[in-house]
Amino acid sequence: MEKKMTIVYKVHQNAYVNLTNRCSSACTFCLRQNRDRVGESDSLWLDHEPSLEEVKEAFAQQDMSQYQEVVFCGFGEPTERWEVLLQVAKFVKETYHMPIRLNTNGQGNLINQRDITPDMKGLIDTISISLNTPNEEKYNAIVRSEFGDKAFSAMLSFVKEAKAYVPNVILSTVATTITTEEEEQCAKICADLGVTYRIRPWED
Repeated sequence: MEKKMTIVYKVHQNAYVNLTNRCSSACTFCLRQNRDRVGESDSLWLDHEPSLEEVKEAFAQQDMSQYQEVVFCGFGEPTERWEVLLQVAKFVKETYHMPIRLNTNGQGNLINQRDITPDMKGLIDTISISLNTPNEEKYNAIVRSEFGDKAFSAMLSFVKEAKAYVPNVILSTVATTITTEEEEQCAKICADLGVTYRIRPWED
C-alpha cells in the first residue's frame, strides 16, 4: 500500500508541519537520508508542496487539544516557503492560540534574499537554529549549503537579528556528531550571543 504524504504529524506532544522538501543544505547527518518518516507520520516526502488550504485541512483532521506546540519542521527547510509559512502561522494563532516554534538551518535570509526576521514578530515564539559546529570550515563540510562560504556567517547574523523579534532563540547541535570540546565552544558562542544552547538527540 502506497504511503500517503504527511502535512501535519505528531512528534512527542507537538504538531509538526511539513511544508516542503526543498532545502538549501544537504547535512551529512540528515534523517531523510535513510528514512521516510519521523514520529507518527506516513511519508514525509511530498508529492507536491501543500497549499494554505491543504495545510488548514490537515490541521482540521487533528485533535489539536493533544498538542502543546506547533512546530514548522519536516523533510525540508521551512523558510523555503516563507510566505506560506507566515500564512499558516497566522492561521494557527487565530484558530488554536498555540505557541509556535520554527526549526531552521538559519539560512532564511539568504534563501529569501532579504531580512525575514521582522516577519516573525508576534507569530513565532521559539526559533531553533542549527549551529551544528563552532568551526566555519567544519560547518561548510557538514552542512554542505548551496550558499557555500556565505552560510555560516549568515546563520550567525540571522541569530542576532531574530533575537529582536522572537522571545526564545535556541542554537542547537546534534548529540554524538561533535566532540565535547566543540560542544563547549558552541556553548560559548551561544553565551556571547545571549541565546540558549541545546544539544538535541540525533532522532529529534
